[in-house]
Amino acid sequence: MRKVLFVTTISGFLPQFEKNDVKLLGEMGCQVHYASNFRNPVYAFDEKELKSQGIFLHHIDIAKSPVKIRENIAAIRQLRTVIEENDIDIIHCHNPMGGVAGRAAAGTGRRRPYVIYTAHGFHFYKGAPLLNWLLFYPAERFLARFTNQLVTINKEDYVRARGFLLRPGGNIVHIHGVGVNPERFCPDKGTGEKMRKRLGVPRDAFHIVTAAELNANKNQKVIIEAISRLGSKDIYYSICGKGPNEKVLKALVREKHLEKQVRFLGYRTDMEDVLRSADCFAFPSRREGLGVAAIEALLCGVPLIAADNRGTREYAINGINSIVCRPDNVEDFQEAIWLLCKDAGTRIRMADACRVSAGKFTINETGKTMKEVYQKALGSL
Repeated sequence: MRKVLFVTTISGFLPQFEKNDVKLLGEMGCQVHYASNFRNPVYAFDEKELKSQGIFLHHIDIAKSPVKIRENIAAIRQLRTVIEENDIDIIHCHNPMGGVAGRAAAGTGRRRPYVIYTAHGFHFYKGAPLLNWLLFYPAERFLARFTNQLVTINKEDYVRARGFLLRPGGNIVHIHGVGVNPERFCPDKGTGEKMRKRLGVPRDAFHIVTAAELNANKNQKVIIEAISRLGSKDIYYSICGKGPNEKVLKALVREKHLEKQVRFLGYRTDMEDVLRSADCFAFPSRREGLGVAAIEALLCGVPLIAADNRGTREYAINGINSIVCRPDNVEDFQEAIWLLCKDAGTRIRMADACRVSAGKFTINETGKTMKEVYQKALGSL
C-alpha cells in the first residue's frame, strides 16, 4: 500500500478543500497521512472524524508567516521524521509555507518521496509588491528542483511556473481549483427563503453575502463602505468567516451605524443554504489564487460583485455572471450594488448564466485532472 502525506499550514485545510483528493487516493488504494499545525484551525475540523476516515495525523510546528524561522525549521525537521518513520512514498504540499517545509523536508532527508505541490496562488504576481517578488519568487524557483509535479490553479501562475526547473521528468499542471460539489451547491429557492428568515433578512431586502477569512486582503471593508455611502436601509450584508480583522470590521460597522444591516455570521458549515438566501455574492479580495467561495456562489445561481484579480478572471465575466470592480474603488462597488439592487431583470439574467459558467470548476472535472496527477505519481514509484 502506497502512503501519501498531505502537508498544509492551516490544519482545517484538508477537510475544507481536499476531501475529494483524499477520497480519490482511497479509491486508488493509498493510505493517507496528514501533517499540519493542529493549533492553527482557521477552518473548523474534527480530528476524531479525520481519524475515523483512516487518516493518520501528525502535528508539526509550522507557521503561516515566513519570518517565523524557528518554528518553520522545526517543522522541516519534524516532517523529515514523519516521512522516514512512516515510509511516505508521495508528499502533496499546500499553502506557501506548507510548500516550503514539505519540499525542503522531502528534498533533504534520507528518504526522498515523490513531491506534488499545489500552488493556491503564488504571492508574486502581476502588480504584487516588490517585497513579494524578492521573498517568494526566488524561493519558488529554488524549491521547484525538489518538485515532481507543480499544480497551478490559474493561468497566470501556470505560465510563470513553466519557467521553473523541476525534478527530472517533472511537469506543470493547470487545474480549475480543488473542485466544488454541484449537487451540494445548487439553486434552491425554498431553502434560501427559510435561511433568509432565519438570518432576519426582510423578504424584500437586497441581501449580499461574503464568505472569506476576515483579513485585510479579503477586503470586506470596501463593501461596508459602499453600503454606507448608498444610505439605503434595505441593503443587508452577511459576512461569513473568522479572522484577525473581525474587531476592525465590527468597529467600522458601528462607526457607520450599520449594526442592523451588517451581520457577522462566523464560520459556517451550511454555506449552500446561506448562499441560496443571497441576491448577490461580494468577493472584493485584492489577491486571489482562484476563490472557491465565489465558485460555490455561481453554482447556487448567485451573481458576483467581484474585484478584478488573477483568480476572479478565471470565472468572473463582467456583465454576464458578474460585475467586476477595481479592488479598492468604493465607487465601483457602490455602483455595482445599486445596479443589482434596483434591476431585478439583470439579476435574473446573470443568475441563469452563473451555474453554466462554473461547470469546469466542479469535482467532476477537477477530479479527472487530479486522478492523472496521482496516477503519474504512483506509476513512477
